[in-house]
Amino acid sequence: MALTRDDVLHIARLARIALDEAEVERFRAQLSGILDHFQALAAVDTEGVEPTAHPLPLANVMREDAVQPSLPRDEVLANAPLAEDGYFRVRAVLE
Repeated sequence: MALTRDDVLHIARLARIALDEAEVERFRAQLSGILDHFQALAAVDTEGVEPTAHPLPLANVMREDAVQPSLPRDEVLANAPLAEDGYFRVRAVLE
């Protein structure tokens, strides 16, 4: 599918970019090539092919989410630069 100069200028206006004449011609050829690839894909017979987001079956490889005991609060707060009343003390982000 060959795009015209006006098509490229319309796309550039939608994208809010300015193109000079050399860029218009370069992008006309490149965008036309991309659309040709899409036409080739559209010609492929996909009857009976299930829609998929990934070509390979994926499985969750993360460990089971199980409750485990955590570190004691005093031990965790010992690593904090500032602690107050059993909590981390941080600088105020908004005043």
